[in-house]
Amino acid sequence: MTQNASQAPAVSRTAGQAFAGLFRLLKTVRPDRPIHPHGLALTGELTRTGNPAAPSGIDWLDAAGVDVVEARFSRSVGLPQTLPDVLGLALRITPAAGNRTGAADVLLASTGWRVPGRFLLRPRLDVAGAAMNTLMPYRGRRGPVLLGLRTRSLPPGSLASGEWVLALYWATPSGPWRECGELRLHAGNPPSDSSLRFDPLANQPPGAAAYPWTRRLRKPSYRAARKTAPPAVVRGPGGQAGRPAKDDTTSTTATGRNAMSTVSQHFSSSSADVWQVIANGWLYSGWVVGASRIRAVDAEWPQAGARLHHSVGAWPLVIDDSSRVSAVDPGRSLELVARGWPMGEARVVITLEERGDGCLVTIEEDAIRGPGKLVPKALRDAAISARNRETLRRLELMAAGGAGR
Repeated sequence: MTQNASQAPAVSRTAGQAFAGLFRLLKTVRPDRPIHPHGLALTGELTRTGNPAAPSGIDWLDAAGVDVVEARFSRSVGLPQTLPDVLGLALRITPAAGNRTGAADVLLASTGWRVPGRFLLRPRLDVAGAAMNTLMPYRGRRGPVLLGLRTRSLPPGSLASGEWVLALYWATPSGPWRECGELRLHAGNPPSDSSLRFDPLANQPPGAAAYPWTRRLRKPSYRAARKTAPPAVVRGPGGQAGRPAKDDTTSTTATGRNAMSTVSQHFSSSSADVWQVIANGWLYSGWVVGASRIRAVDAEWPQAGARLHHSVGAWPLVIDDSSRVSAVDPGRSLELVARGWPMGEARVVITLEERGDGCLVTIEEDAIRGPGKLVPKALRDAAISARNRETLRRLELMAAGGAGR
């Protein structure tokens, strides 16, 4: 065995663990789906023409037939539609009637079409003209086989408005693509996301197998993605909540593309004691991370429209700005527009829920104006969540110590 061959398992295993670590990090802000957070459910059929002249070596692909398909189309990072993103299409293929094997899961992502581009992820604005392939080959009787798709026709408007037709191809890693079928997909009415979880390692097409190196590379990430969110993480509204024993939670509220980063913590203090701290504007710099001093507080604070004049940063690099109350439910919730230019403005919502042994305090926040809004959502959420977890710790200590009474 050559030195390179003996090192290959270690390299793929190390890379797999690195990817898994990244997935675990992403789950702190996306507990349900670390990547491809939002998707469109599609259904349809795959017509295989077979490969009698030049078989691929994968039984299912080389035989003609029609399969039922359930699919999910998504954008990998979850960037706004106006920005390029790696496109993903996950397929659950139920083999033709009479085939005793179970359903197969095939995952494809937007890549280049030629060598070496077919092995590189390629961000795209939309599916028009996009090429997708499995990126990692299956093992067939004749060697490695890649599966690929290219759009043949699109419905007018969005993918949810009609039938999406794609051509199916196969190729060896360095060989030409050979057309071998057609995939037709359409969204439901009304369009919705899919709850399906796809696993291409456990569910493979008949006659196909995963190479050991692809298993080492992919399995840790799949395990991390499917693992129950850590105790500090739950899913926000719109998903299943899994509240830990002390209700110490972090999540990204599932309210659409403009979801807010959300952090919650259980306090042993009553909501009345916590509200006394929040209602005293002069204590703001004692618990809000980033606020270094308070310069003035409107007499009406914390009524709607009242302003709190604070400074942000560490001396001598201090910026004077203010925060304004946009809505309030005394003793229960406070909504602010927090300013900190030149970074911009953020919307902050603080809510208190009375519990028998204390209260649950939640902070929701996201940038609404300025350069901060240009930071990618996943990175922005991670930074906001980390800061607000410390903010809650400080608020809990001040409430327990009697501040504001």
